[in-house]
Amino acid sequence: MYKNKIRHLAISVALLSSAAITANAAVSEEEAAKLGNELTPMGATRAGNADGTIPAWDGGFTDVPAGFKQGDRSVDPFADDEPLYTITADNLDEYRDKLADGVIQLFKDHPDTFRIDVYPTRRTAAAPQYIYDNTRENATRARLTNDGLTVEGAYGGVPFPIPKNGLEVQWNHLTLWRGVATETNYKVWTTTASGSRNLATSAEDIGQYPFYYEKDSYESAPNAKYMLAIQLAYQPAFRAGEALMVHNVLDHDAGRTLWQYLAGQRRVRQAPSINFDTPNVVASGVNFVDETFGGVGSPERFNWELIGKREMIIPYNNNALLANGDETVQGEHHVNPDYMRWELHRVWEVEATLKDGSRHAVPKRKFYYNEDNWGTAILDGWDADGNLWRTSLSTPFAAPDIPATVNYCTGFFHDHRTGDWVYNCALGDVAGEQYRIIEPRSESFFSPQSLLRMSGR
Repeated sequence: MYKNKIRHLAISVALLSSAAITANAAVSEEEAAKLGNELTPMGATRAGNADGTIPAWDGGFTDVPAGFKQGDRSVDPFADDEPLYTITADNLDEYRDKLADGVIQLFKDHPDTFRIDVYPTRRTAAAPQYIYDNTRENATRARLTNDGLTVEGAYGGVPFPIPKNGLEVQWNHLTLWRGVATETNYKVWTTTASGSRNLATSAEDIGQYPFYYEKDSYESAPNAKYMLAIQLAYQPAFRAGEALMVHNVLDHDAGRTLWQYLAGQRRVRQAPSINFDTPNVVASGVNFVDETFGGVGSPERFNWELIGKREMIIPYNNNALLANGDETVQGEHHVNPDYMRWELHRVWEVEATLKDGSRHAVPKRKFYYNEDNWGTAILDGWDADGNLWRTSLSTPFAAPDIPATVNYCTGFFHDHRTGDWVYNCALGDVAGEQYRIIEPRSESFFSPQSLLRMSGR
């Protein structure tokens, strides 16, 4: 009898939670009117903080440097900045309230070598005017349905610029602005606790974002795919010719679709198992698939609690990282602090905990999303025993030609148990081809038949 009561109570709570998400309505016209006024057009707080350490947003960074070459992200627009202060293991307690748990753990793991140089805060995030206009419209028409797995009424801008729950913030991250169509070449490096470094993948990435096609009206918007992407691997030798293709969708009930081409099989096949906590072959299995890009894939296995907004020191405007070779910027146990830029920003904090009856190797996570561009800045994960296990650091870069502060997959992953770590989507060795803006292709380009033509040898 007691167990049945508990079961009925759990079901009731789950249904109420589901109903709250399913019935979630867009914000009122009065709230939406804050966008472009006390809020930025993308939904961040426009004003600076009380002590002036975070400045007001003034339109972002849109000044294209003289002599800029398309695709070259190694030009550091803030190279003359000097650090305001440095955090080490010795003075960590002074700044603990501004740091994520995973960053604090890196100080504990490597007290003699890990440090943080904190630079002046530069609120570089920007977007074209049509995205600001669409964001304003989304605020009053976008809503989550289907227990948060489906976004309706959103197109061409931030879906939920004034979020009311954690899932809305996560959807803002999933659909974040980073251009309409892009190409880049990158490498993924893995390093063991002993300092042994290996090239896990060299690849070309082709990305396209139908959600951001510029259209005359919401009614003329395309289908519900918000991202199309192809990865073509060419190193190391045993992975040469492999390829992955993904279609990310606004309706996860319809399903995120992924295809894989393996050179040995010479065929393209759907690969639904490459999802969630599947070891990420691109990084030799050191991290999980859904830890890439700051957290990807369906949110269905977790409850998403919006904790609120707070000030944190996060990686930001990391163009200097891209200006140096991959081997140069990598230390033995973590990135060389000389090449990493950290700034104080406001972030949205969201805690994701595993739903009853669901399975995942990481049952609790905390996401910290930058308020200006909605990209995940830091992602921490705990194991089933409550021990901090995993930390991902995103390293966004300023791209005034787009304009955007781009949260790509570039960054670092640390396994605190093993000491292994990953430099993901490293761009330092591919100067001039780091993140190119291109004309959108036909969506037939992102088809299994097209993938087979590109990959087959």
